[in-house]
Amino acid sequence: MPYSIAEAADATGLTPDTLRYYERDGLMLRPVGRSATGHRRYTDSDLGWINLLNCLRGTGMPIRDVRRYAELVRLGDGTEQSRLDLLRAHRVQVLAQLAEVQEHLGAIDRKIGIYSSKVDALDLERTPTA
Repeated sequence: MPYSIAEAADATGLTPDTLRYYERDGLMLRPVGRSATGHRRYTDSDLGWINLLNCLRGTGMPIRDVRRYAELVRLGDGTEQSRLDLLRAHRVQVLAQLAEVQEHLGAIDRKIGIYSSKVDALDLERTPTA
């Protein structure tokens, strides 16, 4: 089923400008199809690829690495090891970021515990006695 740029934007959570940027910057695997009137027509395969790009970008992969990954996929067979190396290196970065976020979350949880204890103690002090 072909999708207009507006439908593709809705489906991927991106703006039409971002979709055009992905195409212009060489991030798409192949040129996006066009209708007889010249309007972009995205396929399910295009949307799947864009969702992968969103995942890579959402986990902090630099655009140059996303571009490189797209290039390797376009080159096809024989580039699997390079793709694997790129994804594994990115995975290490994501795991490091995740560990850092978990550490920060632990600090926030400790502060919540401190303030909750204080608020609970204040509530007990305010409770009228019979």
